[in-house]
Amino acid sequence: MSTAVFRHPVRVYYEDTDASGVVYHANYLRWFERARTEWLRELGLQQQTLRATSGVVFTVADLRIEFRRPARLDDRLEVLTCVPMLRRASLTFAQTLVRQDEDGYLTRAEVRVGCVDVSDFRPRPLPGALKSAVEAWIRARG
Repeated sequence: MSTAVFRHPVRVYYEDTDASGVVYHANYLRWFERARTEWLRELGLQQQTLRATSGVVFTVADLRIEFRRPARLDDRLEVLTCVPMLRRASLTFAQTLVRQDEDGYLTRAEVRVGCVDVSDFRPRPLPGALKSAVEAWIRARG
């Protein structure tokens, strides 16, 4: 759907690494989650506001991740996020972690996030404000 990219910087700290000195695998998921949250803020929306005004939250429905090269202590990284698919009740994100000033990627993931009712976790259509904001963001950057 889109080639528009949101960029979110990440720095690797000691607490992010494991005994071998490389980033522990679960931290990549945290960084991808943070980038999606910051992307949403760039759209002028916040998850707590969507919950309060629309009664919806987001849940990861599907995740595929590929680890290609490790990130290490003090690396300056960047999460690149785009939205290749926007559906009635879900968004699919393509996210790539790159080391700044280096070719290629370290890790990439495809994450499908479902919009669900906060009370029963059943699928709900994306709020109109969110859908409109995503479409406008794609038009402006794509």
